[in-house]
Amino acid sequence: MIVYSLLLLTLFFAILSIVLLWQVSKEPFAGSWHRLLLALTLAVFVYLYGAWVFLSVYLKFVFAACFAIIFITVLVRKNGVEYKIRRKAASLFFAFILAVLSVVYFTGTTGTPFGVANLAFPFKKGKYLVFQGGKGLPTNIFHYGLRGAVFAMDVVKLNSAGNRANHIFSSTLSDYEIYGDTIFSPCRGIVLQAKSDNPDNIPPHRDRGPSNTNHVLIETDSFYVFLGHMQHGQVFVHEEQLVAQGQPLGLVGNSGFSLEPHLHIQVHAKTDTTIPWYKEKPVLIEFDGKSYLLFEEIRTPIAIGGK
Repeated sequence: MIVYSLLLLTLFFAILSIVLLWQVSKEPFAGSWHRLLLALTLAVFVYLYGAWVFLSVYLKFVFAACFAIIFITVLVRKNGVEYKIRRKAASLFFAFILAVLSVVYFTGTTGTPFGVANLAFPFKKGKYLVFQGGKGLPTNIFHYGLRGAVFAMDVVKLNSAGNRANHIFSSTLSDYEIYGDTIFSPCRGIVLQAKSDNPDNIPPHRDRGPSNTNHVLIETDSFYVFLGHMQHGQVFVHEEQLVAQGQPLGLVGNSGFSLEPHLHIQVHAKTDTTIPWYKEKPVLIEFDGKSYLLFEEIRTPIAIGGK
């Protein structure tokens, strides 16, 4: 199961970074600085890419605090000895790879996007998380080959424990915090497509989309906005309808090529009406003037205010 695998890998690399750091703390600095660098880059990598949300997003802060305490104790040491060349080379090699991955987490690998769509966040109440997103590889790996959706985003909702569901993995749709949440239109436009007749998948089963994904496609003056994986029979708008920003579109479901309930959103430029929307240039998404990356939290004003 992919969920358990990602969680185990996260915990494994987190523990490994602390073990490496703890070992370094017992050795002279001159002979172990390369392993210190490896431990540091591994910690940054797992902090950024770790699937903490399968337990609680707050665990990454606990991990960071533990690592920082041990790291500070290492820095205050003042000794020096010899070290093995091969061990140093291996540590530096893996530290370099991890450092590069940490940098491209922020920069992405797709270069400058064709444009930016500044949308309103499509939810009104709660704390949410970017489950997939970013500027291409490696943070948006599952969207990278999906009809050019290199800037697409998957959004889940967090419960009070910082998890997106009541269990690490559940086959009950209502266990997922975002399931049944109301999706509000992120912009003003015309509804080109509105589909709601596909059944919701029961995790971990899934059917390939988007042909069998309940969704809404909105056309504006300059771009197309696709919102997918909506709940069976719970799309509130119809084709050719003019929708206002903030108008309810439907409920979050688990239809189409979806492992668990979430909202998929992608935007494409509108430059040539003779070609399908999904073949247009992909556009970077901003919510209320801010772009988000993989595993970043999005808090609505109500959630921030604590009401």
